[in-house]
Order: sequence, then C-alpha cells, then structure tokens
Amino acid sequence: MIEGMLIEGLIFGIMVLGVFSTYRVLNFCDMTVDGSFPMGGAIMAVLLLNGINPTLSILAVLAAGILAGLATTFIYTKFRIPDLLSGILMMTMLYSVNLRIMGCSNKSLLDTETIFTGNFVSLFPGDWGIVILTLIFAAIIKLALDLFYHTDMGLTMGALGSNEQMVISQGVNPTIMRGIGICIGNALAALSGALFTIYQGFADVGMGSGVVVSGLASLMLGEFVLKSNKIGFQTLRVLIGSILYRALMYLARNYGWAIGMKSDDLKLITGILIILCLAISRTKIKAFSRRK
Repeated sequence: MIEGMLIEGLIFGIMVLGVFSTYRVLNFCDMTVDGSFPMGGAIMAVLLLNGINPTLSILAVLAAGILAGLATTFIYTKFRIPDLLSGILMMTMLYSVNLRIMGCSNKSLLDTETIFTGNFVSLFPGDWGIVILTLIFAAIIKLALDLFYHTDMGLTMGALGSNEQMVISQGVNPTIMRGIGICIGNALAALSGALFTIYQGFADVGMGSGVVVSGLASLMLGEFVLKSNKIGFQTLRVLIGSILYRALMYLARNYGWAIGMKSDDLKLITGILIILCLAISRTKIKAFSRRK
C-alpha cells in the first residue's frame, strides 16, 4: 500500500513539477498537459514494443513533450488566443495524435521488458525497487529545476510571470521565455506519462483525463504543508503534495465505502479539494491584510 502511494506520488509529482513551471512560475494556465501526459505514454509503449532502447525512448518522449509545448506557444502568440483556450485546443488535437501514434486506443506492456522489471528492481523486496528508481528520477528532475531557476534565464522566467512589462523593458523577448517554460512543463508531463505507462503496464489514450486538475490539487496541498519562497522548498513541496494527494485518493478508493463513497466520486473529491484550498488560501490572505 505504502509503496504504491509513493510510486504514484513520485511519478505524478514529475508532472506536477511541470504544472508548477507553467501555472506558478509563468502564471500560464496550460491545459496541454492533459494531452502531453498520455502522449508520453503512447510513445513509450510503441517504442518499447518495437525494441527501442529505454534511454532513447525517454529522450523521444521529452522531445515530443517539447514539440507539444512549442505548438501551444505558437497558437497562443501567433493567433493571440487566450492561454486556457490554446491549451484546450492543443489537448483536443493531441487526442487524435495519440490515437495515430498507437494505432488503437491502448497498448499493453505486460510481456515487455522495462526499467521497472530490470535487475536493479529485483534486488529489493516488493515494489521498493520501483520506489527507489522513481525517487531517483524525481530527485534528479527537482535538482535540475532548482539549478535552472537560479540561473539568469530562470530568474527572468519567474519575473515574467509576476510582471511582464518589467521583463519587456529589460529588452527580453517574453515569447521566447514563455515558450521555454511551456516546453519544460509539457516535457515533464510527457515523461511522467511514460513512467506511469511503464508502471501500470499499458498505455491508454484516455489516461490524461483530469491530469491538470489533479496536478493543481497536488500543488495546493503542498503549499499548505510547506510555506517558503525559496525555489528548493517550492519544488520539494510539489512532490510532497503529489504524494499526499495520491494517498488521499488511495484512501478514498479503498475505504470510501465506509461513508457511502464510490470510485465515481474521485473527481468530485478532487474538485472539492481544490475549492477548499483556494477558499482557505484567500481567507488567510484577507486575515493577513487586516492584521497589517
């Protein structure tokens, strides 16, 4: 039970790090993630079934996520379509793209050798080998993001999300900065989808439904647990929030019957959780303003 919650929390935490890059850093509501997440799974499944090296498959998944981010940026900047609608349009188009990639609605990997069935994983009892492997993946990505957001480009990206006019006045092209951030977010979402496909043993064209919403819920849960303005703690609380969210969903799936809940209620719970987080956050802001 604990292993499953940790594995899912860390895998989806990679996706939430991508949502953090767009939603929190850039202040850009990117719905493309609902399409790039299953796209990563689709590409990973097809490449593994065709005998492609897992490392090369991961690189291909990251490249596909970057292309999805570039397409969203192009729609947003060239056609001047709002960020939310741009993401929805790209998410809708990626559904057909993912069907084209797989050639069907789902692909099974049950008889395929993956990184989660290798010799390293077999050294540990149960699923703890997978836990350690996903922890390594998540830690590497977290540290890479921490280093990136301490560079001039990363700091500029953060400034863009807070005050675009200030960035423009410094001679920086906001389109390029925003595009880089969106590409990072979708590349991480695609990687998360690929790892989740390997873990669950199949890729499905509909597995990205509600991914953005769950990512936002995880992001807000982490913000309640850990308060800090330092980027290292902000990325850490993303992973903590993702694990907490997956733990809550696990408890709801397995023990929700005690209060009359069904598996169909999970999306309802997620929506209520986000509303509560936003309401409590705004209440705290108002209380702080009154004290000042």
